[in-house]
Amino acid sequence: MNDLKDKNIIVTGASGGIGNSIVKKLSDSGANILASGTKVEKLEDLKSKFKNIKTLKFDISQTDKIEEFVDKATEEIGGNLDCIVNNAGITQDNLAIRMSIEEWRKVIDINLTSTFLLSKFSIKKMLKNKSGKIINITSIVGHTGNLGQANYTASKAGIVAMSKSLAIEYAKKNININCISPGFIKTAMTEKIDEKFKNIIVSKIPSARLGEPEDIANAVVFLASNQSDYINGETLHVNGGMYMA
Repeated sequence: MNDLKDKNIIVTGASGGIGNSIVKKLSDSGANILASGTKVEKLEDLKSKFKNIKTLKFDISQTDKIEEFVDKATEEIGGNLDCIVNNAGITQDNLAIRMSIEEWRKVIDINLTSTFLLSKFSIKKMLKNKSGKIINITSIVGHTGNLGQANYTASKAGIVAMSKSLAIEYAKKNININCISPGFIKTAMTEKIDEKFKNIIVSKIPSARLGEPEDIANAVVFLASNQSDYINGETLHVNGGMYMA
């Protein structure tokens, strides 16, 4: 059983479909959660639905305030940090020859740079505890590439390589850094996909269906628990067999 009772966990991007499911699963497992995002109403809704949750509005694009955010978030859930789930991210799609430098930089800065900084300042907290778990949410397209997403795929592939480097640096300090790479998951974003194109995607998935947000949440709970203590620098692919590493 993945018992996370009294574990203090920060979840960024908590108000989206996958984030919502992650918060629910962690709450059901007994964790104390600091749910972060940019939409106050959705954060308050989370707080009303689940137990052991505190919320904090924060935009991870504010890189100069990330250390302050980690400090405040950690304080809100008891003063020590056991795990952070870096789930927040954005897309800004365009074909390469049309992609502006601003579109490139914004996605790289938010998805990759901010994830690095959130990890960095969380590690500082975890070194004091002499243990910790960092879970970075990447994407199947960071491994396969995708049309119109040179910026997004680069940011997600970068998270995988960065996480491996951090894992090497801090494994001896009992800090585990791993990634979860979702395939195509049922969210508000995938609901907007044209039905014809969605059928093409499903035809390429051996499981013949899109994943559920709960599938990602289950993987988060496992990696946050002591059952994953000897797993480090790895990427857990949750995609119904669409991409097999």
